[in-house]
Amino acid sequence: MTAALVAALFYGIASVMQAIAVREASNRPPEDAQSSGVDPGLIPRMLRQWRFVASLGLDVLGFIAQLVALARLPLFAVQAIVASNLAVTAVFASLLIGVKLSWREWLAVTGVVAGVGLLGSSAGAEGATQAGTMFKLALIVAVAGLGLCGIAAARLRDPARTLLLGTVAGLGYGVLGIAARVLNGFEPLVLLRDPAAYAVAAAGIVSFVFYTTALEGGKVTVATAAIVLAETLPPAIIGVLFLGDTTRPGLAPAAYAGFLLAVASAVMLARFGEAQADHAASDGTARGASEAAAPSAAPRASPRPPPTEAYRG
Repeated sequence: MTAALVAALFYGIASVMQAIAVREASNRPPEDAQSSGVDPGLIPRMLRQWRFVASLGLDVLGFIAQLVALARLPLFAVQAIVASNLAVTAVFASLLIGVKLSWREWLAVTGVVAGVGLLGSSAGAEGATQAGTMFKLALIVAVAGLGLCGIAAARLRDPARTLLLGTVAGLGYGVLGIAARVLNGFEPLVLLRDPAAYAVAAAGIVSFVFYTTALEGGKVTVATAAIVLAETLPPAIIGVLFLGDTTRPGLAPAAYAGFLLAVASAVMLARFGEAQADHAASDGTARGASEAAAPSAAPRASPRPPPTEAYRG
C-alpha cells in the first residue's frame, strides 16, 4: 500500500514537469497541433529540457514502487491508487505555485483519499493465477493495435482526436500495469525470455508518445479523464477475470465503492493532468475550473501561446 502511494506521488510530480516540457518543446501553431498527427521530433526536443529528464527519473522510481505494489495487491487497487496521482498534483500545485482549488476540487481530493483508504482496507492479496505465454503475447498484440489506433486518432480533429488519444494512452498504461503484474522475475536473463517484459517496454513507449501528442494540441481535461478511466477499468476487470484478484472476505462492497470513488474523484481533477502555471491565481483572478486565467500570466519558453484550456484556474 505504501509503495502504491509512493508511485502516485512520484507520478504526480513528474506529470507537472512533463506537461511544462510538452508546451515548451512544441513548435506547432495551435491549429496545426490539433490534426497534424504525431510529431516525431517532440520527444527529442523534450530531452533537451532538464525538467523532462528529471521527470523521467521520477517515473522510473514510480514504476519501481508500482512493481512492488503489484507484487502484493490486486490490479484494481494498484491502478486506482496510481490514478490518484492527480490529487497529488492538485495539492502540489496549490501549495507551491498558488493555484486556487474550488470547493469541488477539494471535495474530489477528499474523495480520492477516502477511496484509497477503502481500497487499502478491503483489497486482498494479488491473485494466484499464473499467466501463460499466450496471454503475454496477446498483450504485445494489444500494444501493436493501440499503436495503430493512436496513429489514426492523431489525424483526426478535436474533440474526437484528444478523447481517442487519451483513451489509447490510458489503455496502454493499463497494459503496462497488467504486463508488469505477470512478469516472471527481474533477473536480466529471465526478463530477456519473458514476453511480458517486451510488453511493458512497448506499452510504456506507445502510451507516453500518445499522451504527449494529446497534450500538445488538445484539451487537457478531456485527455486526462480518458486516461484515468482507460488505465483503471479494463485492468481491474482483467485482474478479476483472468488473474484471480479478490477482496478480503466480506469486504467486496467496500472495495468496489473505494475503487469507484477514487476513480470518479480523479476524473474530477482532470485539469491537473496539465501544468498549472497561472500565477494570477494568487491575486484572486482564478475562481475554479470554469474560469480561464490570463494567458500572459503563464511563463513559457516558446513564442507559441499554449491552449487556454491548459491554464484553467
